[in-house]
Amino acid sequence: MKKLRTGSKAEAGLKNNLITLAIVVVFFAVAEILVSAGVLGSLFEGLLIPMCYYIIMAISLNLIVGILGELSLGHGGFMCVGAYVGAVFSVLMKSAIPNAGLRYALALILGGLAAGLIGVLIAIPILRLQGDYLAIVTLAFGEIIYKIIQNCYLVSDKNGLHFSFAKPIDASNLDLTSKKDILNGAMAMNGVPRSATVISSLILVVITLIVIFNVIDSRSGRAFKAIRDNRIAAESIGVHITKYKLTAFFISSFFAGIAGVIYAHSNALSANKFNYNMSILILVFVVLGGLGNIRGSIIATMILYALPEILRGFQAYRMLLYAIILIVMMILNNNEKCKAFFSGIWKKRSGKKKEDAR
Repeated sequence: MKKLRTGSKAEAGLKNNLITLAIVVVFFAVAEILVSAGVLGSLFEGLLIPMCYYIIMAISLNLIVGILGELSLGHGGFMCVGAYVGAVFSVLMKSAIPNAGLRYALALILGGLAAGLIGVLIAIPILRLQGDYLAIVTLAFGEIIYKIIQNCYLVSDKNGLHFSFAKPIDASNLDLTSKKDILNGAMAMNGVPRSATVISSLILVVITLIVIFNVIDSRSGRAFKAIRDNRIAAESIGVHITKYKLTAFFISSFFAGIAGVIYAHSNALSANKFNYNMSILILVFVVLGGLGNIRGSIIATMILYALPEILRGFQAYRMLLYAIILIVMMILNNNEKCKAFFSGIWKKRSGKKKEDAR
């Protein structure tokens, strides 16, 4: 009997995961069809790639905040690391790797690994911190990382690469005929190829979902939840707290780095875009979607990212309406009576379907 229950529970979990994947794929497929048919304007088409990397950010942050139970406010910093590592690689390898698809794929891997490594390095000294203290340290990291990049100067010429920190590189030491600015302090980075497409970004969203779902349903995922629910009890039964926290931070920051690479290959790249506002925005998506609820994070990201553009016709009242909708969503998502009401409707519908099937 126990085996049957376990099997049915696993089947239900797989079904929910497949439904979530289907929601994402169908949404973007319908959006592409409507854009191609001219029903939706080019403005909405421009929202699809950003929506993809914001979904990846929300899913990856939910692994730490919702599944592991740690409050992290430095996710924008991990995105920044991935964005700049991937962008610098693409610019430097443009002539060495003429195949744009291969170069973009390698940039995604390098950007993700760089962000994952930084995530582990940040996690090691702060493993003993919890709650507000962890949030403050991760917030500080996010602010530090983009400030560091704003002070980096990288120039290439026929003699190789020239790097400087905090002050511009002396042009007298460079070959001006082959000089090429790659990083120029606080100025936006130019020359990054626009390799990101809606299809490739959607594929990365699906890959992220599959990996995160498998992690949550694995032994590591059960350990994450045990640490979240009761750290002392988890440690008493042999759960290696340090190991699993490092694993969660690596996976989460890895996918944040991939989201950063997508950003760098679809937008003008400037370090100040990755300040604390970016981290707070992603946290809003996660909280409103529901902590630990991957599908909720996706739906909240889709709605809240597109909402300002949808409400643009209201002009001066646009952000006021946006704030009201945010408040209403938070009330509906966190109020027990509302949850019971919607869950009751869902149960009645599922019950009717079962009766019709019989």
